[in-house]
Amino acid sequence: MTASEKHPPQIAELIERLSRLPGLGSKSATRLALYFLGRDEDEVRSLARALMAVKEEISFCSQCHNYTHDDPCPICANPERDRGQICVVETPADLLAIETSGLYRGLYHVLGGVLSPLGGIGPGDLHIDDLVARLEGGALAGEPVREVLLATGSSPEAETTLSYLVDRLRDKGAAVTRLARGLPVGVDLEYVDGGTLRQALEYRRQA
Repeated sequence: MTASEKHPPQIAELIERLSRLPGLGSKSATRLALYFLGRDEDEVRSLARALMAVKEEISFCSQCHNYTHDDPCPICANPERDRGQICVVETPADLLAIETSGLYRGLYHVLGGVLSPLGGIGPGDLHIDDLVARLEGGALAGEPVREVLLATGSSPEAETTLSYLVDRLRDKGAAVTRLARGLPVGVDLEYVDGGTLRQALEYRRQA
């Protein structure tokens, strides 16, 4: 029996759309859809407004490519951040994980993913040229970047991306470092526990 046979079409469509969300299978999507059905109308409308506000009012920082309401984002605009350090991450979620650790006070650069030849994602699909431009622009402006910390994950694609970045950044005048070993293999930074992430940051090494 399909979802449309078990539920009215409106509920079946909601379940189908919710099941597309990361981490939600059909059963979890069904429970969530029925939960919404049992809430009052104002609460559901508030959720819908919040979803639309995210899509309409949130964009990407022109400097680091993190999600933001203002451009540049609060981190890039903060004069107290160390502008001689740039931490390169795959996604905004990885940025949040490192920022939550409280051990890093430099700037960030979000790649927007990792290289994946099989998935059709090449260097031109990521914010790599923008990263190189930031290093070159900082040097020209008299604010050279001292260190680029490559805080990518440990998947095969992330390792390929890291190797490519090391080659691109090798002669740009900044030390290129990477997180210390000890991160679980194949796990994204956003899922790494705080203690492991802190150790990886503290004991980072030359890439």
